[in-house]
Amino acid sequence: MHKLNKAIGNYGEDIGEEYLIKNNYTIKERNFRCRTGEIDIIAYNEEYMCFVEVKTRYDCSFGTPAEAVNKTKQYKLKKLAEFYVYKNNYYNYNIRFDIVEIILNGLDNKYQIKLIKNAF
Repeated sequence: MHKLNKAIGNYGEDIGEEYLIKNNYTIKERNFRCRTGEIDIIAYNEEYMCFVEVKTRYDCSFGTPAEAVNKTKQYKLKKLAEFYVYKNNYYNYNIRFDIVEIILNGLDNKYQIKLIKNAF
C-alpha cells in the first residue's frame, strides 16, 4: 500500500507542478528533504517564495485533500520553510504557504485541481 500511495503522490506532484507553471509560478525546487520532513514544491509567484503542499486523493470520503494539512502538518511545514530560508540565506523574500488539491478520477485519467493560495 505504501508504494501505491507514493506513486499517487508523485503523480499528483507532477500534475501540481505543471499546473503551477501554467499559473505563473517558477519552480525552484521539488521534494526538498531534511530530517524534519519534506516540502513538495518550492516556487516563486509574484513577490512570494511559495512552499507548496500537494495533496492527491481519489475521493473526498475522508475530507478534502486540503483538510489533510492539519495544524501538526502546518507546523512541520513552517519549520521546514524556516530551515530552507536559513540554509539558503533567502531572508529577503515574502513567504507564502499554498496547497494544491488534486482529486483523481481513476477511470479516465481526468482530475479536478484546486490551488489554495496563502492556505495557512
